[in-house]
Amino acid sequence: MNLRQLRYVVATADHGTMTSAAQALYVAQPALSRAVRELERELGLELFARSGRGVVLTPAGEQVVRQARVALDAVDAIEGLAVNRADGRGAELRIAVTASLEPELTGGLIPRFARRQPAVRVRVVRCGDRDQIAAALRAGRADLALTDLPVPGDMTAHPFEQREVVLISPQALKVREPVPPAALDGMRLVLPARGSARRAEIDTMLRRIGARPVAAVESDERGAWLGWVRAGRGSLLWYRNQIDDTDGVTVRSFMPPLTRMIGLVHAHRRLPPAARDFLTFAKETPRDHPAR
Repeated sequence: MNLRQLRYVVATADHGTMTSAAQALYVAQPALSRAVRELERELGLELFARSGRGVVLTPAGEQVVRQARVALDAVDAIEGLAVNRADGRGAELRIAVTASLEPELTGGLIPRFARRQPAVRVRVVRCGDRDQIAAALRAGRADLALTDLPVPGDMTAHPFEQREVVLISPQALKVREPVPPAALDGMRLVLPARGSARRAEIDTMLRRIGARPVAAVESDERGAWLGWVRAGRGSLLWYRNQIDDTDGVTVRSFMPPLTRMIGLVHAHRRLPPAARDFLTFAKETPRDHPAR
């Protein structure tokens, strides 16, 4: 018997169906059903019985849920000591992120969270790509991650915000507005270096819309990209909310819009209290301004 199985049983009892309990726990419904069946086999007890489209607790199940709630409350209280322990240092929260999304954390989310939870120390775990993020979460080197979606099936994702991808081009470039994605075919672009994770993501997006641009510059020197655009070397694809300086360039939207969903992600395990607090905070954070 483990804590995850106990939480699954309690959640199913509270929600009445495996599907709604799975949604509340952010797990796949088959995984939830399998965990409950494994616990029933381990205990030698039938905990749930079918009732219409849902499930109801058996008498034995009611006793198990009653005791499980006591046990889980005790676990939460013990974990809460990590945040409020007497030495005053508070808990540590480790959040993995790639370079392209780090401004979302360090410029907005983390400072605002720190004002709400000053006892929690937040450490940014920098990763090169989504594969490294998944590896950090699986190995326990990070509690949460902010990354582009989708993610591997063994990760739990909480969609955070839709990001618009725009065309940043030299002011002399003449192109129809809003820009049809097909206009990227043959266009000179400033692109990340070949073989990089960011380049792979852009190449995938370009293949999806059937565009074959010309690589005018290929470099991971992010700080130089806008300079090359201003110099007329080529255009750039980037997130609208991460553009600070538009002097000497033109920013254009696509029609239909090009978007990417980003989200907070974690492994399928119980989160520490600080990570749960951060998830709640992020979901409550207004989206009417860029997070920088």
